[in-house]
Amino acid sequence: MTVVTAVAVLVGVLAVATVLGLVLRSRTGRARTVSSAGATPATSPVSDETRATSASSTTAHGIAPAEAFGTRATLVQFSTPTCARCPGTRRQLDALAAQHDGVERVEIDVAERAEIATRYNVLQTPTVLLVDADHTVRTRFGGPPRPAELSAALATVLQEAPA
Repeated sequence: MTVVTAVAVLVGVLAVATVLGLVLRSRTGRARTVSSAGATPATSPVSDETRATSASSTTAHGIAPAEAFGTRATLVQFSTPTCARCPGTRRQLDALAAQHDGVERVEIDVAERAEIATRYNVLQTPTVLLVDADHTVRTRFGGPPRPAELSAALATVLQEAPA
């Protein structure tokens, strides 16, 4: 391999890595609406186990005791002991929960509860779920939530929840 070829390969690899990094960065912290419409329909030729797993990932039952959930909304944070961005996210969620009656924050350590991480397909920490009063997952954030998007998603859930 010549020097020119090696430099061209290096420049190509750096360009691809840069593009991938920018795409991932643009997606981190963005709100993604979770709907039960994504669950497998009963008429689909899929096993009952697959259908149950799909439906269970749209509800927050079994994550924590019922008393830990807010009466209007709950912010569920998945974290690990080594997560560098989790403490800042914890403070952000605590501050937001303190501003609204009936909103609580629950933290799940995925190192201790791997089955929960699998159930919700947690691939990075922090991951935050916004859960409504009926324990239905409404919004998901991969990475630290962007404050404006988190506030807007919470406001939508609170408007629908009884005061």
